[in-house]
Amino acid sequence: MRRFEFPVDLPHAKAVNQTLADVRRLRWSALFVALACTAGAVGLVLLGQSWSYIVAAVLVVAAVTSVWVGLWAPRKVGTVEQLYRDSPLVPAVVAAKRARGLTLLALVDIAKPETSTRHFALVTRNVEAVPGHRVAIGERVPCVAVLSDRTTRNDSGMWQMVGPMPIAWGTRDRKVIADAVGQIPEAEWRVLKDKLKMVGEVDATDERRLELASKDLPPELR
Repeated sequence: MRRFEFPVDLPHAKAVNQTLADVRRLRWSALFVALACTAGAVGLVLLGQSWSYIVAAVLVVAAVTSVWVGLWAPRKVGTVEQLYRDSPLVPAVVAAKRARGLTLLALVDIAKPETSTRHFALVTRNVEAVPGHRVAIGERVPCVAVLSDRTTRNDSGMWQMVGPMPIAWGTRDRKVIADAVGQIPEAEWRVLKDKLKMVGEVDATDERRLELASKDLPPELR
């Protein structure tokens, strides 16, 4: 697994990193649901009806579950430093411009470490902005691929969830970004250049990813 270590600019990351923003939204949404469920449960208990006690108990369970999700999500994802340190460095390019941002197209090996062969896939992510990069189709945007599973029962040998996270969301240093670009083999950048027109097809899939067959890859990536 190819990793890229650099000093993360925390104030910058907290301001622009959409992965962190997504975790914050999930946490606050979970806590809001917990409060609403708790308020509903209290109201039902005050009714003093047999049925209301049952519904109140269900709401209490929902509230506890929401609190658990709100506390668990940040720990599950980890800190931004951990994400950049532990996730593989992958290539991505600006593949489309949207009214409110850009679509990145990344090339990611989604095979788990215990798998003997690589398994490449094209992955898209819609972003609001990528500081330090030109808003131009084909612009190279080095990323790390945040990899995870939805369940512990996944035995496919491939990660279920893949999220490209730009290096530029963790640093304002253009030299660091350029170094990351340079550490990615040119063959991988060429694949993205050749597959740019597939961005709509990839983005339309349920998982926003499209697995590539061996014949679609250059010899050095097979």
